[in-house]
Amino acid sequence: MSATVELTKENFDQTVTDNEFVLIDFWAEWCGPCKQFAPVYEKAAEDNPDLVFGKVDTEAQPELAQAFGIQSIPTLMIVRDQVAVFAQPGALPEAALTDVIGQARKLDMDQVRQQIAEQQAQQAQQGGQGA
Repeated sequence: MSATVELTKENFDQTVTDNEFVLIDFWAEWCGPCKQFAPVYEKAAEDNPDLVFGKVDTEAQPELAQAFGIQSIPTLMIVRDQVAVFAQPGALPEAALTDVIGQARKLDMDQVRQQIAEQQAQQAQQGGQGA
């Protein structure tokens, strides 16, 4: 049995809303690097049973790939508390994936939300100046 969850447009929002930490692998059947990354991702899912590991087949779910601006695959995205805190194309080696998961676990989400709010405020100010 797979430790990963197939994400579709039907269950995506619910999965991200119901879980505070979701990793998402955007992939496709024809993608060689995706196939190389799959066992690494599967092992990480088994090693981190407290996290949700989702997979989005970009061929079957083009709306999701488009919604997130996925331009190359595989792309790994991490969503914590419904905030995308990491997104990077390319197949990560096992050690790098473990490191990224560890860093995402340590994030102070209150601080992340504050930074986002500050960025949005700055953008609003700049937008208001007719820049």
